[in-house]
Amino acid sequence: MGTATAGKNSQTTWRNWAGNVSARPARVVTPASVGELQEAVRRAAGQGLRVKAVGTGHSFTAAAATDGVLVRPQALAGITSIDREAGTVTVAAGTVLKDLNVALAREGLSLTNMGDIMEQTVSGATSTGTHGTGRDSASIAAQIRGLELVTADGRLLTCSDKENPEVFAAARLGIGALGIVTSITFAVEPLFFLTAREEPMGFDRVTAEFDQHFAENEHFEFYWFPHTGNCNTKRNNRSQGPAAPPGPVSAWIEDELLSNGVFQAVNSLGRAVPATIPAIARVASRALSARTYTDIPYKVFTSPRRVRFVEMEYALPRERVVEALRELRAVVDRSGMRISFPVEVRTAPADDITLSTASGRDTAYIAVHMYRGTPYQAYFTAAERIFTALDGRPHWGKVHTRDAEYLARVYPRFAEFTALRDRLDPDRVFGNDYVRRVLGE
Repeated sequence: MGTATAGKNSQTTWRNWAGNVSARPARVVTPASVGELQEAVRRAAGQGLRVKAVGTGHSFTAAAATDGVLVRPQALAGITSIDREAGTVTVAAGTVLKDLNVALAREGLSLTNMGDIMEQTVSGATSTGTHGTGRDSASIAAQIRGLELVTADGRLLTCSDKENPEVFAAARLGIGALGIVTSITFAVEPLFFLTAREEPMGFDRVTAEFDQHFAENEHFEFYWFPHTGNCNTKRNNRSQGPAAPPGPVSAWIEDELLSNGVFQAVNSLGRAVPATIPAIARVASRALSARTYTDIPYKVFTSPRRVRFVEMEYALPRERVVEALRELRAVVDRSGMRISFPVEVRTAPADDITLSTASGRDTAYIAVHMYRGTPYQAYFTAAERIFTALDGRPHWGKVHTRDAEYLARVYPRFAEFTALRDRLDPDRVFGNDYVRRVLGE
């Protein structure tokens, strides 16, 4: 969660959730209306200041950092309209995903797919390519049917596949480089039930059977615990219900032991005494047992994440993911590195968004994490070397070292995006160091 704290000269310091990115903007604005936001953009541009909007700070990159004007859109929140006939809901950009999910459920509606946390704003999550796992259903951005965008000259553009379609193709996942999204229209469907089956499985078995698990399940993912041959698999499929949430013991094991309280203590020990990590990993991965539960989608897809970490994630051609994972395991085993966080593997179908990590290709994701405050460079560098050799595309909101030259090679429509940016923001009002690195001058 990004926090703004007052410093000397009333200048604020902004920090992201993981604490690995900070910025000192010249000023922070919290517009109460789209009109106020348009005026703030025009004023900043007139003063030669750059502008970035920031959500809850869940990106690990400096995508939202600025020394100019930092826009906090939290006052632009809430559902503005529901069209049951069209199957859409329109929300203001500062709406937090958790609030959206709860409000939709009250209306008997749901998104089709979502990521595993819901603390982000809808605009922050979609602009960086937040995704869950799915055989047929894709990222949150791929569920967008329309959006509104304030451009560098303060205009409000309405975009859909019918209106400004070339902007729509790009701005659903725009890394904040094309303008500030003020409103998003999502496709939604009647509320449904998902049955989740979680089951421990050996690394060799899950990698050998990966294609089968992917084909047989609407949503398949798994976690591998480094220093062990142990994985935990999760399959989510639609069911008739009724709701049968996890029991208290099972919920405690998942939420506290593996995700939060106990996991925090274990990681603190691992950070202080790295030699203990392999033994801890063996115990933690064996604490898992199979369980099945049924609930409405957001309660199955998402879970709380209180343990702070730093993350890198790459999107690979789906047919290369097992090869990459086996290589990562071999590198970790050889290296003497101590990795206390599980490695996460998910999938997404190809989509038609210009800079989506799944743009034009069926995709699988590998995410590597390190506990906040532990040195992650050696591990992430080794992982990145494996992923880039397979034309991997880094998640826009997670740690990576790629630049425009590399990205232009792995995104067939890269030039289409940069040409649009030249047209919408020739003076780079929405630029910053990160955007310059990944998109070029």
